[in-house]
Amino acid sequence: MIIGIVAVARNGAIGRDNKLPWHYSADLKFFKRTTMGNAVVMGSRTWESIGRPLPDRLNIVLSRTGDIELPPEVRLIRSKGELLELAARLDADVFVIGGASVFSSLKDVIEKWIVTYIPENVDDADTFLPDGLFDGFEKVEQLDLADGLVVSVLERQRAKE
Repeated sequence: MIIGIVAVARNGAIGRDNKLPWHYSADLKFFKRTTMGNAVVMGSRTWESIGRPLPDRLNIVLSRTGDIELPPEVRLIRSKGELLELAARLDADVFVIGGASVFSSLKDVIEKWIVTYIPENVDDADTFLPDGLFDGFEKVEQLDLADGLVVSVLERQRAKE
């Protein structure tokens, strides 16, 4: 399954200066627990911001352009089609972890969203969640984490027959 996972502030912010603009250990622990043992796919800027492979996960960087220097254990893919082929062969879920342009380019193949709502505005943010990502999805579960964080699990609505 291809799953989008994101933390978003009240004003739609998801980043500042190529970093998360907040630090909530409950969110980081939830992200780690949820993605562990699976694959994570990210854009080149997200890869640069993390700076290293996330342990115990297949790390995939989606980059259509440019030369990117990656460690041998990190996969480079160039297209959505390549991601879909890889996802079909994996015995694991694929978590799309950002950034905004990757979320936009993969929005039609993401089957589920896991969204952590951050209880603050980030006035000086420079990256925001693209509009319409959750259109056609419905909330199927809600979790309360520590520090006022709320996680919503959204699944794509099936077409009515």
